[in-house]
Amino acid sequence: RIEHTLTINAPVSTVYAIARKVEEFPNFMADLKSLTVLETSPDGNRTITEWVGLIREFKMTMKWTQEDLWNNETYRDDFTLLKGDMDSMSGYWQFTEEATNVTRFDSVLDYEYNVPLIGAMVKTIIKKKITENLQATMEAIKRRAEEA
Repeated sequence: RIEHTLTINAPVSTVYAIARKVEEFPNFMADLKSLTVLETSPDGNRTITEWVGLIREFKMTMKWTQEDLWNNETYRDDFTLLKGDMDSMSGYWQFTEEATNVTRFDSVLDYEYNVPLIGAMVKTIIKKKITENLQATMEAIKRRAEEA
């Protein structure tokens, strides 16, 4: 489990709107090679997306397809792995108005990634990379929201 919280000096509606534009993530996230929206529900609140991330230290990519369920009333995204390199992945992004023009961004990610014959040290490095990428994603959303 990876949990991270960030305070953003922008209205919750602005931060949430930026987070929902996942197709723009590769433009400002260095370790995200590509992101393709495969399917969107008529109301736009359910999406299926295909991600390709880079792990430069291992010269490898990680690929996965996930389902996102966006709730515009609670400013929340619940996501679940449909298929990919990880054994399992699920979590959520929660955006909460802390004060006028201040948003708390909470992220919780549960994942399992088992590769035969890799040691504890490699698993530790992978967790570190996933944590760094999650924090970089959140920081990128923060920058875009505060510049808006």
